[in-house]
Amino acid sequence: MLVVLIGVSIVHYRNRLEWANAHIRWHLALWRGVLFTVESLFSLHRADGRQRVWCRVGERFADVNVVDRVAHGGGGVMRYLDETLRPIVVTFIHDHHLMLQHDNARPHVARICTQFLEAENIPVLAWPAYSADMSPIEHVWDALDRRVRQGVPVPANIQQLRTAIEEEWTNIPQATINNLINSMRRRCVALREANGGHTRY
Repeated sequence: MLVVLIGVSIVHYRNRLEWANAHIRWHLALWRGVLFTVESLFSLHRADGRQRVWCRVGERFADVNVVDRVAHGGGGVMRYLDETLRPIVVTFIHDHHLMLQHDNARPHVARICTQFLEAENIPVLAWPAYSADMSPIEHVWDALDRRVRQGVPVPANIQQLRTAIEEEWTNIPQATINNLINSMRRRCVALREANGGHTRY
């Protein structure tokens, strides 16, 4: 049998499985003490970021058909530190005695950010790479995006989009968030049953 792993290596699968085993017995109170974070992109028009081209057989990777991209938009470490960690995360975590979860994106694990979190005594939950399926905040962003796109009228400019996002964010029921946090043990079980592979979450 031939098994092909695309995007996630066997090492990542093993790390995910180890993480599931380490957290499967966490009590709900521990999960409720985690500030789950991840970036989300909202745009006026849906786009998956791909550019499609028609090409002849054998020309798929010809220079003319390939667009080089810089991961994470070419940086963002200082922006993450100055616009997110300093003004929002530190105060919120200290006020509510929480632990920070992030997805290990390069700006989040840059030395300057790691040192900043340590200096501010911010506990960080170990998180395996390529594990969006384990993060309940991903579902919150998806729900928020659906709510914004179903609004009447649909946002026609950036200010309307910002306003719609802020309004819909406050309208997400606390029960929805509680249900997602309550799913963490089930997520760990599913991850273990998938042997570190992808889950339905």
